[in-house]
Amino acid sequence: MEYRELGSTGLRVSVVGYGTAPLGDMFGVNDEDAALQSAYRALDAGINFFDSSPFYGKGVAEERLGKVLRGRRSEIIVGTKAGRYGPEQFDFSADRIRRGFEESLRLLGTDYVDILQLHDVEFVDLEGPTGEGYVELIRLRDAGMCRFIGMTGYPTAMTRRVMTECDLDVTLSYAHCTLLDDCLVTEILPAAEERGVGVINAAAVALGLLTDAGPPPHIAQVVGEQICAAARRAAEVCQRHGADVSFLANQYSIQRSGCATTLIGTAKQRHLDSAVAAAEEPIDEDLLADVLAAIGSDRGHHWTAGLLQNN
Repeated sequence: MEYRELGSTGLRVSVVGYGTAPLGDMFGVNDEDAALQSAYRALDAGINFFDSSPFYGKGVAEERLGKVLRGRRSEIIVGTKAGRYGPEQFDFSADRIRRGFEESLRLLGTDYVDILQLHDVEFVDLEGPTGEGYVELIRLRDAGMCRFIGMTGYPTAMTRRVMTECDLDVTLSYAHCTLLDDCLVTEILPAAEERGVGVINAAAVALGLLTDAGPPPHIAQVVGEQICAAARRAAEVCQRHGADVSFLANQYSIQRSGCATTLIGTAKQRHLDSAVAAAEEPIDEDLLADVLAAIGSDRGHHWTAGLLQNN
């Protein structure tokens, strides 16, 4: 496993990180023992960065991650989030952030996390997260409850704004360095590098778009038919080549993002093994060229997330 420095934090994170949303049954119910075995397998593969949130199963992911941390806390760089607690539950007030984070620490079984981020801030007026929410993050960092702070979300305009208005250590951007879209490289990384912000890349398979099965219905509804059709064309090209579109998607996102780490969210050991292999196996450039040609001018189209004003 390769390790890289995350921005200016000094943290050396594995190029493949472990996203714990599936531990919280966010993409279907998982047997706890099988899910935990996937997390232990990630550790055995050299993955040292685990990212969670109270939103993932209303604390289930953090509680399960806490079991993984027992006796191994010093080996793991732990990230969690605050401010989002359900599909439509957002609260970035100082009091709620602190209370939620204290509960996260209890579930994780630790007295600090390495990274604490405000979660999906595009769903509210940004004056809250960049004002009261940001001040509370600083208080928690000054208290030693977290080492580094950041904010997460989908819209690139939002990501650039929060990096400009707040002195963040990290940010998390998802589905923006994929076969369908590379604006993380062109729009987010330059601004982040200028400010010394570490960028965490996520959602290499674009929330299930870049899989043979395709996205779940609620994701398809959010992203729209044009993007779904582009993803289907990518999968069809891979099928004709006898290739796995998800494997190519992981290769591209991990190897071409320029980020220190790319989060892979899975509770299935075979998918984890495939993602780890994708970090090292050279990309088939002919296959990639055919896939990108099939996506064509639809590459780089975004969907709307959160408030329109934040997109």
